[in-house]
Amino acid sequence: MKILSSYPLVTVRDLPASRAFFIGHFGFEAVFEASWVVMLGREAGGAISLGLMAPDHPTEPPGSEAFDGRGMIVTVEVEDAAEACAALRRGGAPIVYDLHDEPWGQRRFMTVDPSGILVDVVEQIEPTPGYWERFAEAPAA
Repeated sequence: MKILSSYPLVTVRDLPASRAFFIGHFGFEAVFEASWVVMLGREAGGAISLGLMAPDHPTEPPGSEAFDGRGMIVTVEVEDAAEACAALRRGGAPIVYDLHDEPWGQRRFMTVDPSGILVDVVEQIEPTPGYWERFAEAPAA
């Protein structure tokens, strides 16, 4: 199998509000859109990063129910998480997990879009010395 692309497609309660959230706060562009779906990417005509779909879409596959906000996180990696957190806060995005340096090697915070999608904004940093060693598997005998 040759995979050409992969992206999450989330059925959201409020397509226009979720579209505006990701475009306004994260600089995504609509790579493709119709009345019931929008594909977001970072450059027009480029790769899709995230798809958003209205619950009343006409395609009728499983998954037409709106996402309920549980069990999924969209991660956006940035150069400077502190700067991104300040910018989202200034822009009115809710910060539901404030900026932290995590021992596994991320500076991160979380926001949530109007349809309940958790967005984990991360910057890669050095992990706490020894953190990952405790999770290493013992060699097979």
